[in-house]
Amino acid sequence: MKRLPGLKVMDRLENFSALDPLVNTARSLVERALGPRWLRDVLHGVPLGHPVHPLAVQVPLGAWVSGGVLDLVPGTERPARILVGTGLLGALPSAAAGYADWSKLHEQQLRVGIVHSASNVLATGLYAASLVQRCRGRHGSGKALSYTGLLLAGAGGYLGGHLAYRQAAGANHTEDIPHRFPTGWQHLAPLDELDEGTLGQRVVSGVPLLVHRRGEQVDVLADTCSHLSAPLHEGRLLDGSGDGPGDACVECPWHQSVFALGTGEVVHGPATAGQPRFETRIVGEAVEVRLPHAG
Repeated sequence: MKRLPGLKVMDRLENFSALDPLVNTARSLVERALGPRWLRDVLHGVPLGHPVHPLAVQVPLGAWVSGGVLDLVPGTERPARILVGTGLLGALPSAAAGYADWSKLHEQQLRVGIVHSASNVLATGLYAASLVQRCRGRHGSGKALSYTGLLLAGAGGYLGGHLAYRQAAGANHTEDIPHRFPTGWQHLAPLDELDEGTLGQRVVSGVPLLVHRRGEQVDVLADTCSHLSAPLHEGRLLDGSGDGPGDACVECPWHQSVFALGTGEVVHGPATAGQPRFETRIVGEAVEVRLPHAG
């Protein structure tokens, strides 16, 4: 089956570098506006284990689609107006979460994302104007503005789908590792070949692993960052979360996600999925690793 012609436009949009000055300016503004790191973690969805934005957008889209249905039914002006207002209220947290995620993406994703954002901002503005007209009793123009806004929101949704599924923004980039790593214990390296107190990389069965040795304690995580596939061994070794003492952590070199080396859990976003953690043991002079539930 042939691809829709619009997909060629999407391919060009991903590499449309003329958008970069706008992207850089907007990204700088977003990063200054997001506030403390705990708030960023909430907006990214660290407590939920996956991004907040896809869940949050259900409120404005659901309200506006429902309002559009009611606009076709005589005598439903008041509930339709309530739904338009509900969608506007829901758009605020949805946009905050979306901008938090967008500010930590790759170049091609940023370009698609800025157009996705512009489409949704225009849609929200039209719905705000629609609400004003409805409150003035001008229901005809209010409905026209709403339906135009719904078309733009639909276009924004298509771009969001492209970001999520074609460009894998927000996806867990380590999901495949348990399906590729062999079962059972595997040789990692002789213990004396692992540097003490530094981040290193070893490859076992084609899977790159992050290795950190503290005496005879060896912590091993997947080296591919779950956020956007950065090589974690090129990142920074932190004490705890970087804010105080505690277990050692690794900070991603690309977007500064922080993971606990001892557990693989996310300490700070933008990552929301933890790193696969490998069990280790020392047999003779060699370190062996095993990934629970591999295969």
